[in-house]
Amino acid sequence: MSNNLTLETMNEARSSILLILKTGGPLGIGELSRRLGISYEGARQHLQQLQTAGWIARRREQYSGNPGRPRSSYHLTSAGEHLFPKEYDELAIALIDAIAETLGPKALRGLLAEVARGKAERWEPTLRNLSLEERLEALRGIYAQDDPHCRIELGDEAVPRLIAMNCPYLEVARRRPALCSVTVSVLRRLLGHEVVRTESFQAGNGRCVFEVCRDRALNPERTVFEWEKPSIESPAR
Repeated sequence: MSNNLTLETMNEARSSILLILKTGGPLGIGELSRRLGISYEGARQHLQQLQTAGWIARRREQYSGNPGRPRSSYHLTSAGEHLFPKEYDELAIALIDAIAETLGPKALRGLLAEVARGKAERWEPTLRNLSLEERLEALRGIYAQDDPHCRIELGDEAVPRLIAMNCPYLEVARRRPALCSVTVSVLRRLLGHEVVRTESFQAGNGRCVFEVCRDRALNPERTVFEWEKPSIESPAR
């Protein structure tokens, strides 16, 4: 089963099971088969498929007064919850705007600088004593561990590039590009060289390309957070 399915496109019985579990809480096979109007075995097979896809999980409980007979119930996992509408992007944008408008651009800059500092400090032990190329290769996971959508190109002209084909913050980054200053700042600090984003999703390139300037070494311990140049004039928007 493909995890690219939605409630609207998947098997009707399975989407019904997810809806029932969303509104009715953990339920056993018997109760689900009754609500769906299908056989116990049919419900069990659908549950098995949903569990294999990672959208539901099974919980074992003891029958009240009968400790010898465990009862299994099923509930949505975090992945299953994400099949239902979420408004993370709108919340993030609202928070960015509230900070900039209520506390001012300086406060927003300070907050993003703290986010960048925290991300860099979590990475630093992993990158210690590695060469520039090795650090860059490790940072292929800057957005997600073992990220299949991120690759490294060392290039014939000795201009290493980190190329991200997927942005996990895409909608927020498009509407509030100040967020991208965090990634640029983190890469500068961890690589010890100036980093310039030469292609971006915002510009319609379908990817972000971060070029590492070998001839512009920085002191990682003194590298401070800076707005990415396209964001200087309008840090929040």
